[in-house]
Amino acid sequence: MKSAQENLSPTRVKLTIEVPFEELKPALDKAYKTIGSQISVPGFRRGKVPSKVVDQRVGRGAILDQAINDALPGIYSQAVAEAGIQPLGQPEVDVTRLEDGELVEFTVEVDVRPEFETPDLSDIEVTVPDVTVEDSDVDEQVEALRERFATLTEVDRAAADNDFVTIDLSASKDGEKIDAAQASGVAYQVGKNSMLDGLDEAVTGMSAGETKTFQTQLAGGDLVGEDVDVEVTLTVVKEQELPELDDDFAQTASEFDTVDELRADVSEKLLRGKRIEQAADARDAVLEAALEKLDVPLPETLVDTELTNRRQQIEQQLAYAGMSMDAYLDSEEQTVDEFEADLEKRVRDSLVAQFLLDQVAADSEIGIEQDELTEHMLRRAQQSGEDPQSFMQHMVEHNHIPELVSEVVRGKALAAIVENATVKDESGNVIDLANLRGDGTIGSPDEAEDDEAKADDAG
Repeated sequence: MKSAQENLSPTRVKLTIEVPFEELKPALDKAYKTIGSQISVPGFRRGKVPSKVVDQRVGRGAILDQAINDALPGIYSQAVAEAGIQPLGQPEVDVTRLEDGELVEFTVEVDVRPEFETPDLSDIEVTVPDVTVEDSDVDEQVEALRERFATLTEVDRAAADNDFVTIDLSASKDGEKIDAAQASGVAYQVGKNSMLDGLDEAVTGMSAGETKTFQTQLAGGDLVGEDVDVEVTLTVVKEQELPELDDDFAQTASEFDTVDELRADVSEKLLRGKRIEQAADARDAVLEAALEKLDVPLPETLVDTELTNRRQQIEQQLAYAGMSMDAYLDSEEQTVDEFEADLEKRVRDSLVAQFLLDQVAADSEIGIEQDELTEHMLRRAQQSGEDPQSFMQHMVEHNHIPELVSEVVRGKALAAIVENATVKDESGNVIDLANLRGDGTIGSPDEAEDDEAKADDAG
């Protein structure tokens, strides 16, 4: 077999492949055997029909077609390896020459990974928000903890802010009840504004047994975004009583003996969470700065395919939420053209980022250990709310492991870029993210060196 390569563009190549007929003999023998076992010829046992008789019955052309189709994947893989290209997507294959008994010629056009020089990423400098925990942040968390231990007592008075009520709801349009918008015995906390616009105002001041009608818009269903009338009937009012914020509460609600210790722990956990958010901001900012250094040509067919996939994902998510695309665009204050432009930019940036991180990983010989892959799969399963064992089995059965490996390797490549960049907070302090653990705590440089030494020993 011999092949020639023609670059049609920076992201698309054409391979012309010539295959001598003797290299097709195994595929031809297999084709005769397969087709011969499918036909019945008097005087011959099934599967023992001579090649000449098979040709007479089904035609030589059918044999050649099957042989070529069977041999093509291996021929294509060999030609790609010899050309040293990295294909993207499915190839377009044409048989351009067929001389029975002599040779077969193919042409293959396929998108390929663009070639580019990795830019100098060591001079990247970005700024991220400061990490601060205010007393009000701690107060909010402690108050939420008190609410978890609150008691509810039924009261004989009008509903007020923060009360818990039980209500029946009935929505109608032009006097006709909407079957999908009827509910009874709904528990709701007044003032949360977590259900329907106007519900809080309607319920406030109502007593058990009273009914009121207000106008609003439904958040889902066929009438999403349209004005409807909602009749609300209040059946129960309960008053929330919070426990006293004292040392007894700290001992009941936590492992701490005093409120001060409880607040200190809450503050530390908030600080850890903000450090993780800051690290995520740093990664995003560094990657964005790195992409600005690149001008990478992209295969348009790959962009179009990814755009279609992203649109479908968004449409599915909106369908699950009971929201139309028009309603979504209204909520985002975007036009269709603005949405499409934003989506295309995100797709293109994402593809360039993948190419860059793959190249950085290759240049730095970044690999992956089995425990890293397992940890990543467990994290993905947790994020999706799936059983870890079922998630892993699904990934293996549907051949998604290479995608997961790429995610881990790209993540490690980005971490390496971030560690080499200069990251400062808004106060001008340089932030060292190398020792930040996954839980938001900060390890010592000695621990990081120990981890590197263990990794070297394992290698």
